[in-house]
Amino acid sequence: MQIIKGLAPPRHRVTTRGRGGGIWARIRATALNPIAHFLSGWALANCVPSLERRERALVTLACVVPDVDGLGAIPDLLTRNSAHPLQWFSQYHHQLHSLAFGLFVAAICFVFAKHRWATALLALASFHLHLIEDILGARGPDGYQWPIPYFSPFSQTVQIIWSGQWALNAWPNFAITIGLLALTFYLAWRRGFSPVEMISLRADRGFVETIRARFLK
Repeated sequence: MQIIKGLAPPRHRVTTRGRGGGIWARIRATALNPIAHFLSGWALANCVPSLERRERALVTLACVVPDVDGLGAIPDLLTRNSAHPLQWFSQYHHQLHSLAFGLFVAAICFVFAKHRWATALLALASFHLHLIEDILGARGPDGYQWPIPYFSPFSQTVQIIWSGQWALNAWPNFAITIGLLALTFYLAWRRGFSPVEMISLRADRGFVETIRARFLK
């Protein structure tokens, strides 16, 4: 891992023009990433058996929410063929990958949890797990590494990167995602609930019963 100090590097400009290139390539490459973050957060939430359904959801979502700044890709795509295409994705993506936003997320989780301190601390850890995963394997298709501005918005002078960072669509990310899927199925079989509980308890029961019926024979 490398910490760059001094003047903040210029934000990378991702062109939105051209068929199959630029922003399109980036979005295709990132399609797998939110799944890995989500499953990572779920696995971490299961490290504390006393957490309840809402608390598990909070810890899980804390591992996904840093990428909310990636929603800038939507207006970028909508304006890509206009006279003045927006560049929100390239300008602001990773700007919420910071300690300040992580503490804010942890505070929100503290407010809405029953086991407040355990949930807040796990949420903060989950948030940083997202950052670690991005440092390890979030290089874009154009080779840009998307540094982590850890002290944003107060300072852009510290940018965290790793020279060995692999691409988003590289085999380690696929292997990690498959491993996390296997762990999620195991936890559902073992503990009797899965991430589906975040949507519907009834659907979650059906999902777990299916897994147990399949693997207990």
